[in-house]
Amino acid sequence: QVQLVESGGGLVQAGGSLRLSCAASGRTGGTLDMAWFRQVSGNVRESVAYMSGRRGSTYYSDSVKDRFTISRDNAKDTVYLQMDSLKPEDTAVYYCAADPNYSGPRSRMYRYWGKGTLVTVSS
Repeated sequence: QVQLVESGGGLVQAGGSLRLSCAASGRTGGTLDMAWFRQVSGNVRESVAYMSGRRGSTYYSDSVKDRFTISRDNAKDTVYLQMDSLKPEDTAVYYCAADPNYSGPRSRMYRYWGKGTLVTVSS
């Protein structure tokens, strides 16, 4: 089993920045594929960014491209989401996800999930 714990959410003004962290623990042997999703109440969970554990390649949704950056520190088993130029429409609960064999935008394919951290962007 793998446990994921997100941190770093909070309230920020539009145009500001936040960095989310996701610490993995448990059976993290090997290189997990990691992702960030977000969800607004009543809406589907939306892919934000994901990173292949083996290749290190990264992918972003069009809505966050050039503003958000996903990265990882394998020594710390931690993945980050640097969010710059935040907009009110970025307000959501952000979730970290991991899977040993899937890297992509489909939330149902990820085996492990954190509980989420709330990001609120004021106008």
